Amino acid sequence: MASNYCSATGTALFLLLFFLFTSSSMAALVQKQPLLLKYHNGDLLKGPITVNLIWYGKFTPIQRSIVVDFLQSLNSRRAPVPSVSSWWKTTEKYKGGGSSTLVLGKQVLDENYSLGKSLKNSQLIYLASKGGHLSGSINVVLTAKDVVVYGFCMNRCGSHGSTRGPTRFAYAWVGNAETQCPGYCAWPFHQPVYGPQTPPLVAPNGDVGVDGMIINLGTVLAGTVTNPFNNGYFQGPPTAPLEAVSACTGLFGSGAYPGYAGNVLTDKSSGASYNSHGVNGRKFLLPGDVGPANIPMFDACLIWITEKERNYPVWTHCSTYVNTTFGTS
Repeated sequence: MASNYCSATGTALFLLLFFLFTSSSMAALVQKQPLLLKYHNGDLLKGPITVNLIWYGKFTPIQRSIVVDFLQSLNSRRAPVPSVSSWWKTTEKYKGGGSSTLVLGKQVLDENYSLGKSLKNSQLIYLASKGGHLSGSINVVLTAKDVVVYGFCMNRCGSHGSTRGPTRFAYAWVGNAETQCPGYCAWPFHQPVYGPQTPPLVAPNGDVGVDGMIINLGTVLAGTVTNPFNNGYFQGPPTAPLEAVSACTGLFGSGAYPGYAGNVLTDKSSGASYNSHGVNGRKFLLPGDVGPANIPMFDACLIWITEKERNYPVWTHCSTYVNTTFGTS
């Protein structure tokens, strides 16, 4: 059973929040839209976790390096704050979980589209199996911009799940939306499909499709670790759950609301927007995380407060900016 990020449920929630926002203040929105992540007493992934990548279709070496650098940033202490690793550490604090150190494993290249350019869910699982069947691993399938996947751009940007039986393993999939639906799966680096048509942000690594994939990859990895077998942390139906990060869709910085990503940092030389530093000088834009507190969503989503609003960089709860800096919108 796979859970979908950017599911129909998530889209409906986004549209609902947009219409509510247009008729009420941000503070009222926070009060009226509680969202709890319920723990269903299942296993969470912890300890050293090997992430195997299956590249399906044509990706350039630069595109692959962006993804690899992101994965290596999840546990790196070398990056300056705010760091990708500090964002990831929230996944360690869920009840039943623990330290989850992601380690890059094998990389499988399938540049000749062995299954064609239109894939079903069963084919994604088949491709994921090429990463091996170890229980302490996550096999991630990444599909190129010219690959059509069932449900992609319609009700999901990525998904994760697990196989059954004695060789059970966790898997995930994320697609490159550059040419198919950048306004849906690569926002805010492209104008959104719904809501206010605000100018898009500049992608921090200069690639709208892959920088959008990073947002979705971070989302499905957090969901995989905190809800690997559909009995961990989630809200809503198991077939379309809201999880640790998917529950915070569209929140990237303080003052965020539907159609506006929030106040994030800007690279002075490139004009690119980001909120997290990674290895090798990389910068990324990562969404909010509900965090382990398990309290209403807009109080719990961990987002970035810029140095202009605080005298030091910090990931903090949305309630901080709603009740102080942006509480009178």
